[in-house]
Amino acid sequence: MIDRRVVRGAAGVAVLLIVAELAGRSGLIDQVLLPPMSTVLAAAGGLVADTEFLTDLSGTLTVWAIGLLIAILIAVPLGVLLGTLPRAELAARPLVEFMRPIPSVALLPLVTLLIADGHSVKITVIVFAASWPVLINTMYGLRDVDPVAKETLRSFGFGRLSVLARVSVPSAAPFVLTGVRLAASIGLVVAISAELVAGGTDGIGAFMIRAGSGLRTDLILAATLWAGLLGLLANALLMRVQRRAFRWHTARAGGGA
Repeated sequence: MIDRRVVRGAAGVAVLLIVAELAGRSGLIDQVLLPPMSTVLAAAGGLVADTEFLTDLSGTLTVWAIGLLIAILIAVPLGVLLGTLPRAELAARPLVEFMRPIPSVALLPLVTLLIADGHSVKITVIVFAASWPVLINTMYGLRDVDPVAKETLRSFGFGRLSVLARVSVPSAAPFVLTGVRLAASIGLVVAISAELVAGGTDGIGAFMIRAGSGLRTDLILAATLWAGLLGLLANALLMRVQRRAFRWHTARAGGGA
């Protein structure tokens, strides 16, 4: 049976596409500024065979994947450390709360001054933006661990590290993956934003800049659709992995992801 949420989501997308098509065809808006949605969809389909766009797409995916991986490698151990040491978490909390709201794109001028390589600049801001949801969710997951389970293992003579490896980390794993899922979407947004702001020779953002210089609004919107689709696919894939790997957590949470 088809999930009602999927049907409602598809209906919402269809309504949006129809409204956009009517707005473009009505003549109320210049079609150079807002092409009909059918034109945008045709352009999006044509980009599948466009080697220039595929090269740019590959560039964005590469820095996105590298930045996300580095963020995970940094944020998960740090989250485990802060989540298991209350005094360390208390000391670090003001710094975390101060730095977390800073827009990563706002750091681009500084990062550009410090790092000459364009790809490294994009990876750096992706790491900064993607680390926070992973870090916060890891810390939250460790605080949510059942204290009875930890005390039970301690009563059998297990040390702190054994309790951490056998109970705390496995129990926090669903929260960590939720953080990774959020970080993946944030990282993609930041990657394209950095390409738009900092420029560069490749990436979806660079493709949009070149399309904008030629007044090809249809290509800009087509590339935007592909960016949104990539984010949607990444989120769906990670959510599927989360539900299959942590069915016990999904059942305990009442079926929520």
